[in-house]
Amino acid sequence: MAEILDVTVDDHADAIERAASVLRASRLVVLPTDTVYGVAADAFDAEATGRIFAAKDRERVNPLPVLVRSQKQLPALTPLVSDVLDRLVAAYWPGPLTIVVPAQPQLRWDLGRNDGTVAVRMPLDDVALEVIRAVGPLAVTSANLSGQPPGATAADAHEQLGDAVDLYLDGGPRSGGQPSTIVDVTRRQPHVLREGVVPTDEVLAVARGELDPFAVPAPEERGSRRPDGDDDAARGDSEGTEG
Repeated sequence: MAEILDVTVDDHADAIERAASVLRASRLVVLPTDTVYGVAADAFDAEATGRIFAAKDRERVNPLPVLVRSQKQLPALTPLVSDVLDRLVAAYWPGPLTIVVPAQPQLRWDLGRNDGTVAVRMPLDDVALEVIRAVGPLAVTSANLSGQPPGATAADAHEQLGDAVDLYLDGGPRSGGQPSTIVDVTRRQPHVLREGVVPTDEVLAVARGELDPFAVPAPEERGSRRPDGDDDAARGDSEGTEG
């Protein structure tokens, strides 16, 4: 039977530890992000990521994105070092921009048919970042059955995914609006694969160096939630539908 735990209370450390325990056991957790609710698995646990595809009835041709808690985790996931990547991270992380990069070839994971790439994002949500801190990078995609609307509440997600997920972290309603924008930087020229919260023209202007990364609207101006008290999550730190 699936558990639903309230993480809107100040002291939700036990819920975070419970989520970490579930994820370490190759099971699934639904958690809030700064856009919609996501269903999460340990990104490096092939048994667990396989459960996401089964729970959502998702085709493997649609690979799973990965959420990180800091850009310091990027070198473990991608060999890419570029000014384009640095500008996009400085402008939009944490926040609603997913960046497709080449994957480290030695990684043993199963995110679907990703053709040697991985879509990475740092979410602007305290609870998501706390869970990532406890477990490591997470494979996360929207908490819904494929083809259905993404869950804007934990109850929405539970109605669709039921007991295929062991634990639901209820962080209150999400906006339920636009998902993250996805930009592919594996090509010679950056290419927006999906426009979401961040406009295509703005993303490409930042990528090309035509717009100062620190001149873009702050996350709160886009209606996102900034984490509190996390130095690694500070915007511009030097260091799916998915949410």
